[in-house]
Amino acid sequence: MKFITIDKNDWTKGIDKSRETYQLFGPVKDKNGCLIKELDTDVLPDMETQESVMSAKSVLFPQSETILTTSLNEAVEDHHIMKRAKNDYTPRAVLGIRPYDAKAIQLVKMNFDTDDFRDPYWCDAYEATTFVGLAITKPGPFDFSTSVDCGPFCEDGLDILLADLDDKFLAKVLTPKGESLAAACGFNAIADDKESQALFDILKKEAEKNIVACVETDKLKEKVLLDLHEAPFWDDVAFSCINCGTCTYVCPTCWCFDIQDEAKLKESSRFRNWDTCMSPLFTRHATGHNPRGVKVQRVRQRFMHKLKYFLDKYDKGIMCVGCGRCVKSCPVNIDIREVCHTMNTYEKKD
Repeated sequence: MKFITIDKNDWTKGIDKSRETYQLFGPVKDKNGCLIKELDTDVLPDMETQESVMSAKSVLFPQSETILTTSLNEAVEDHHIMKRAKNDYTPRAVLGIRPYDAKAIQLVKMNFDTDDFRDPYWCDAYEATTFVGLAITKPGPFDFSTSVDCGPFCEDGLDILLADLDDKFLAKVLTPKGESLAAACGFNAIADDKESQALFDILKKEAEKNIVACVETDKLKEKVLLDLHEAPFWDDVAFSCINCGTCTYVCPTCWCFDIQDEAKLKESSRFRNWDTCMSPLFTRHATGHNPRGVKVQRVRQRFMHKLKYFLDKYDKGIMCVGCGRCVKSCPVNIDIREVCHTMNTYEKKD
């Protein structure tokens, strides 16, 4: 671990230099807001906007990804045998990712990289990626990250953490991957470790003071799963939901997907596409049976997964980093903080 300073006058030159080695991603403003996108050669990451509409999960987990291909031409050797698609896993870097989004990737990793199974597509993309975080010095009103083991200066999952000091960035280089990226950019102005850490601590303390929203999770672990599952409050929680799925798409820890096969002439491909547990089609069987055919069942599944199933399975806290995107984006104002409070304080009546 070391600290370096990056003069903002040298920022563009360094980023452009790194393009020789890295495929770059970062926040970019367009008509739909600030989104994480691949950076064209003439585009720099937006380091001013405090939050992006979507997280960086699409860098590792694209909304639509070809995973297998085959030929249907019987004259070709190995026809009709699916083989892994040739995807690009050259070195890449995500610039300006917010700390809670980097922490979210670590939670998602628990699903895609386990002792029993390693998802090659997600894991290969993860291993190829360097994450450069930008600390949040002015948290928004929906941010409750400090109450879910995260925060505006959280370092989990980051290779470099930047603090914006107006005319320069103070960079905390956390991993060898971070050192390699800094070297590729030509950023090598060493800063004093003790003074830099003291400044980080001050900025962190000030930022955390500005976060007023919170969730209570201290009693969730002890709750009996079936008591929560059968609790009477789910009808009230689900009443206004329109099953649009917005909450799942903007959530940095949602990983639901669907598999589709498509054939064109003599070629066939298998795709993995984002899906949402809020859709009635998500759990519909080929027989027509749907174990979650009613809206309240789907709403319950989403919150039980985030706040109870994940907690019980991994014992690593809830499946939420407190970014507040779902609260901000929900068209009917369903608030995960209120649902969490309801679940945390629920007591089954005899």
